[in-house]
Amino acid sequence: MPANFKAELVACFGQPVAENPTGAMQEAAFRAMGLNWRYLTVEVSPENLADAIRGARAFGMRGLNLTIPHKVAVIPLLDEIAPDAAVIGAVNTVRFDGRRLIGENTDGKGFLRGVRVDAGLDPRGKRAIVLGAGGAARAIVTELALAGVDDLLVVNRSAERAWRMTEEIAIRTKHHIRCQPWRGTYRVPADTDILVNATSIGLYPDVDAMPPVDLREAQPGLLVCDAVFNPPETRLLAAARELGLPTLDGLSMLVYQGVIGCRLWTGQDPPEDVMKHALRQALGL
Repeated sequence: MPANFKAELVACFGQPVAENPTGAMQEAAFRAMGLNWRYLTVEVSPENLADAIRGARAFGMRGLNLTIPHKVAVIPLLDEIAPDAAVIGAVNTVRFDGRRLIGENTDGKGFLRGVRVDAGLDPRGKRAIVLGAGGAARAIVTELALAGVDDLLVVNRSAERAWRMTEEIAIRTKHHIRCQPWRGTYRVPADTDILVNATSIGLYPDVDAMPPVDLREAQPGLLVCDAVFNPPETRLLAAARELGLPTLDGLSMLVYQGVIGCRLWTGQDPPEDVMKHALRQALGL
């Protein structure tokens, strides 16, 4: 059989992307699975997103990841949206079915798997608070609602944006979701079981930034989660650990959503341990 030097291509589109280590994790999985696939990390500005999607079609790519600021803007450029992504209203993964581009969302599923597997917590019946109302927050709020949390509150600086998001998700999931404006330092109620930072506060290079929250009244079992993966030890998580609270970092969500995405693209089960190791190595951990 003649050698085949043609690599299958997957890409991440976002701005900025220079500090995004997803490619190292996905290429490690491709190698472990014996696939001649490549993962390209490409900086794409909002005004060039439509051209980038047309280019992906022209290249016959096998899949895409979308990160900030494209998770919502990409939707009208796709041929189909998976039902769960439609509920969330944001897309972070695209799979190619021939020439058709199908939008998926693996962020929330990756987060939930981290809560269940790495933190050992079943969210059903729990009280959860999500900080933020962007793309990551949409995914996390949706999956928490579908997982059966008892009480779900969104706290965001823009009350109008939070209200619009919670109304949309509440209608689609048939789950009551509360929201309130974020004014000054937010004091986390003592009966909260899960707190999630779904904002970009603390993301590299602003590593000294911390969401203005007060954890001092938190119950001992409060699980403090941060969707920020770079650095994995954010100031929020460090503050939680100082109080003896359990934590879940953004690496967990990133790995598990990557595992789901890789499965969507390749049709195979990728090696989670290989992906975790590659990600930690890429971040110098």
